[in-house]
Amino acid sequence: MLFGDPLPFVNSYIEILNHTIKEHKPDFGLSVIQRAWLAFCIMGILVTNSVCWAKFNRSSTGGYSSAALSWMLRKSKIFWDFLLRMSTEAILRRYKISKACIVVDDTHKKRSKKTAKIAWVHKLKDRASGGFIMGQSIIFLVLITPRFNIPVGFAFYMPDPDLSAWYKQNANLKEQRVPKRERPPKPANNPNYPTKQDIALKLLEEFRSCHPEIELI
Repeated sequence: MLFGDPLPFVNSYIEILNHTIKEHKPDFGLSVIQRAWLAFCIMGILVTNSVCWAKFNRSSTGGYSSAALSWMLRKSKIFWDFLLRMSTEAILRRYKISKACIVVDDTHKKRSKKTAKIAWVHKLKDRASGGFIMGQSIIFLVLITPRFNIPVGFAFYMPDPDLSAWYKQNANLKEQRVPKRERPPKPANNPNYPTKQDIALKLLEEFRSCHPEIELI
């Protein structure tokens, strides 16, 4: 399926988002090019059901090349964290949401074996096969409302390599029946590698701070 200009509801959403941003920070408003790029990307996601510059380029009738799309993501001065917050606020305001539930979910994103240039990649237990894969672990904060469910925050999880090494060593020593008092002590928590629970609590705290008007039930 091919697409050309963004559909009217996509352009409308971008304009509402830009208006919401300017209400809070007038200097952070999106430029004409940024708004057009975001609208194009949303159309690409809707049409291809993916986030892939090559697929966007093939499915469009021109618009942007893969290189231009990638450049805008990496170089454009868009405040991404603020953009997510303002997008959430615009949607909640549009549908007059005042009460909601929040749940935390985690998912695995499978990657190839050679992932030197991809951040947060580590060995994961494959839930389907029971084996191991290389991939990313992402923690999502999901808002559940009577009308829709949307992710309102996310963060990547990375296990502490020292702690992982300790677990492996400790398991081997236990198999060898080495007494606990003779095994190395468990390493202290490293703040550079927060646990999934710590990440979830931080995401929840950020949501409560950014959207105090929402009553969580």
